[in-house]
Amino acid sequence: MRMPKNNEKKSRWGGFDLGGGGGDGGPGAPRRPQRLFAPWIWAILILLLVVVGRSALTTAPRVIFYSDFLQKVAQGQVVQGEPVKISPSAVTGTFQTQNGPQELTANIPQILQGTTSLTDFLGQHGVKIEAANPSPFSGFLFTILPSLFLFGILYFFLFRRIGGGAASALNLGRNRVKIYDRKEMKTTFGDVAGLDEATEELREIVEFLRTPKKYQRLGGRIPKGVLLLGPPGCGKTLLARAVAGEANVPFFFMSGSEFVEMFVGLGAARVRELFNQAKEKAPALVFLDEIDTIGKGRAGALGAGLGAHDEREQTLNQLLVEMDGFDSSKGVIIMAATNRPDVLDPALVRPGRFDRQVVVDRPDLRGREAILHVHARGVALAPTVDLQLIAARTPGFTGADLANVVNEAALLAARNEKNAVGMTELEEAIDRATAGLERKSRVMSDREREIVAKHEMGHALVALSCENADPVHRVSIIPRGAAALGMTMQRPLEDRYLLTEPELKDRLTILLGGRTAEEICFKQISTGAQNDLERATDIARAMVTEYGMSEKIGPLSFGHNGFRGTEGRLLFPGETPEYSGALAHVVDEEVSRLVNEAHERARTILEEHRDVLERLAILLMVQEVIEGRDLHAYMDGSKPIPTAEEAHRAIRETPAASGPGITVDTPESGLDR
Repeated sequence: MRMPKNNEKKSRWGGFDLGGGGGDGGPGAPRRPQRLFAPWIWAILILLLVVVGRSALTTAPRVIFYSDFLQKVAQGQVVQGEPVKISPSAVTGTFQTQNGPQELTANIPQILQGTTSLTDFLGQHGVKIEAANPSPFSGFLFTILPSLFLFGILYFFLFRRIGGGAASALNLGRNRVKIYDRKEMKTTFGDVAGLDEATEELREIVEFLRTPKKYQRLGGRIPKGVLLLGPPGCGKTLLARAVAGEANVPFFFMSGSEFVEMFVGLGAARVRELFNQAKEKAPALVFLDEIDTIGKGRAGALGAGLGAHDEREQTLNQLLVEMDGFDSSKGVIIMAATNRPDVLDPALVRPGRFDRQVVVDRPDLRGREAILHVHARGVALAPTVDLQLIAARTPGFTGADLANVVNEAALLAARNEKNAVGMTELEEAIDRATAGLERKSRVMSDREREIVAKHEMGHALVALSCENADPVHRVSIIPRGAAALGMTMQRPLEDRYLLTEPELKDRLTILLGGRTAEEICFKQISTGAQNDLERATDIARAMVTEYGMSEKIGPLSFGHNGFRGTEGRLLFPGETPEYSGALAHVVDEEVSRLVNEAHERARTILEEHRDVLERLAILLMVQEVIEGRDLHAYMDGSKPIPTAEEAHRAIRETPAASGPGITVDTPESGLDR
């Protein structure tokens, strides 16, 4: 006898579970035994067996032509005393043949069906006539059974397989929650890096789940809910899994979008079922990802009818009721995550529902280095790899971005047939994550290459001359992504959380350095500075309207709203603009003044270094990439600038590099891509 394998469960009927297993839970949920076939399939199989058996036991008469049948009747070959059976579409009789009596049948032509010609003919030849009544079983078989079979197919594929709206309508209480058992939750706080404050805050939640009486003995109440706030990819779901893994409790995972369906009331039913399952398995952790899907603010008196959604609001109401109705002392804690806390309903985030709000923000320099160490555990790194340098080159990256960088670097090293991942692959992976792939197929003319080279070198020289600017890391004219023809990258030495007015003015000057270089060298400008001008205008307007850095306007802040309201939208009736038209005119003048001052300052710097600009632009056209340390040496005169011939000769004599030229523009660099 064959013993069942680990992935086969015996059902209570003695057979093996050959289906997908019962239940709607996740891998950790108990699975109901599933029969081999549904009962209606067994019924159809039994009927088919009966039909086949009856057909096998019954000898079917031989079919002949209708004209031959009439001829045999006319010749008197009908067996004496045997009647001829007539049905609406066929006639059957027993005739004398060489092999003895034999039953023959013929199909009546459709034109003769319903007439008396056949009965008259048989009566003239003295043949007895008998009406052949159809069998009730045959009538059921050929009329009702096909309909039942079709309905069975529809039920199987639509209701069972697809599980769409019709199935949900018959299965309102069913939930799609994924349940991970204690043995399956292997994630711990050791897998979380770069989120020290959030981790420390959540360690107390682990203690709540482990020993709730420790906090209740002094009259304290265990928090019901924890809301994780932060940008996408910062590790909110990872933190929730780590809490469940550390506490060794079942983990209920469900996304907010899974509550909302086409049937009104289905989401509320799923919320009730979710909380019932969690209470049955307490202590447990329930995690609702993207809760803003169902937790958006409900339409008020002014917004009634504008974007109202009955199903979503009913789901939210049921969630609010359930969070008020359960006692967290039983060991059920709700965790939710969102990257849009501003749209959540105030009733959802008040104390008593989500008592704690934990911010999961982008990691700092040390956090990024720790995250890189976590993701590099299973990657073969070369001894020359400096993860601290990689962390310094990736300001603003989230944990997901850093994981993608390490993975891309490993794929590049495997593609180049290397045994370890080096700095070249990591640098290229950073470039791909921020600027896109190299566009080797994009061929620019010599004129365009010259414009791009002088534009990017204008950025670099202005950045080297500004006192408050971040160091230049690399300049490149290798096309990347959808629109980047060249890049100038600055690498911050540390994470910055505040910017002073001189630093912002230096950023304005650097942004206008490329356009100014085109004006000086070609006496004309191109469309390549569009992104520079857009970003410079945004910085200047923020300095005037948000940071109070304008002497004419003074220390006033108008937020992000402009004259036409938030994000340029039209004002609603009764809503007033943030400032008057006269003040808007002053704002425009101040913005223009700041940009023009930066423009003149960039012109002064580049005209002073006009010769260096021309020579470095020619070198950049030859090499395509110039490192920041070489630019510093060329600017201070410690290293002579090679000519185009010397650069070509050096390239021919230098062995081929192990990887392609690399460059990147970080989000904080303030330079065009």
